[in-house]
Amino acid sequence: MADQQQKLSQQLNQQYLHGNQTYTQLILQSKDPNTIARDAKYYSYIAKARSELIEKMQGNLHKIQSLNEETAEKLQEVEQLKAKQMAEKKALELQKQEKAKIVKSLSQKIAMQRNEISRLKRDEKNLSSLVERLAKLAAKPKAKKPALASSRKNQTKQTHDNESNTIAKNEQLPEESASGISFPSLKGKLRLPVRGELINRFGSSRADTGVNWKGLFIKAPEGNEVKSIASGRVVFADWMRGFGNLIIVDHGDGYMSLYGNNQALLKGVGEIVNSGDTIASVGNSGGNETNGLYYELRKNSVPLDPLSWSSLR
Repeated sequence: MADQQQKLSQQLNQQYLHGNQTYTQLILQSKDPNTIARDAKYYSYIAKARSELIEKMQGNLHKIQSLNEETAEKLQEVEQLKAKQMAEKKALELQKQEKAKIVKSLSQKIAMQRNEISRLKRDEKNLSSLVERLAKLAAKPKAKKPALASSRKNQTKQTHDNESNTIAKNEQLPEESASGISFPSLKGKLRLPVRGELINRFGSSRADTGVNWKGLFIKAPEGNEVKSIASGRVVFADWMRGFGNLIIVDHGDGYMSLYGNNQALLKGVGEIVNSGDTIASVGNSGGNETNGLYYELRKNSVPLDPLSWSSLR
């Protein structure tokens, strides 16, 4: 392109110096026809060359303009890609920050769950140790064994239909008819100690920690009466970590019933209770968000499924 501009500049300069020679001027300036013809031919070549050069320059100018436009488009695409990459980078940074927050939150939650699991296991171990000690004390011979209240024999035959997976609520409470009867013979005939909804059952996993429940949690209004499931003697009545206000009744033969999370305890250690006696009131002293009763049944400190001993009809 620069070479073409130089050549065209030289031609225009020569034309300017010699002027725009017409054929008539050439005849008047020269006496030799051969010279005239030669000069005319020469000028025609020059004009043709100049015309071709101008056409080539115009074509090159069009190409340059087209290339400039294409370059501008490519630069715009590059800018758009750059802006897109910056936006994606920013989005990735935000995602990275959110991921870091989630990971931190999960780590904290896992740590809390581990602490909670450790606490629950420790509380469970403490409860089992307490029940073992109480069972040993109860097994020692006594000078005089308190007589339990007697009642009429239950003449009707009851059956347990394993309704633990279908019954959501308990509507029946313990009655005095279960008093004075050997506890093992009450299997399948016991009533749950409070009316309410069974929201956690024996053997199921706790939603927060995955630790299995050793008893039942019965959701009930605060202040509702908690009944003793059978005759026995109160061997523990106090606050205990993880179980709140806890009362334990010894039914003999190594069987004990445990009632936790109570608002208040209405019986004291050493008191004799009959089946259906009110021994506590429903609350949430065990740290639960929901009001209700935590109820366990144990044989020689080993947890039993309370529903397998109960009739919910």
